[in-house]
Amino acid sequence: MKDPFDVIKKVRLTEKGSFLSEKYNKYVFEVAPSANKVEIKNAIQKLFGKKVLSVNTQNYFGKARRKRTAQSGKKSDWKKAIVTLKQGEKIEVI
Repeated sequence: MKDPFDVIKKVRLTEKGSFLSEKYNKYVFEVAPSANKVEIKNAIQKLFGKKVLSVNTQNYFGKARRKRTAQSGKKSDWKKAIVTLKQGEKIEVI
């Protein structure tokens, strides 16, 4: 079993994420690309002590970037998890 701090990287604070947390009790996290839904669920329950109902994940591929010269590069790939908590439970993210 993975360490919860290796699975959950950071909380994604955006306008859409704030709307989801207020209206639907869903929270958005950036997680390790190798983490699956069961590991994410266990990590959230262990770190915050809250009951998780469901986990939805999305993979994002890094965008191509270029400097002023001909050097090309790419941003890192990352994974987003939207976690739905039990009714009445909240996570204080700030």
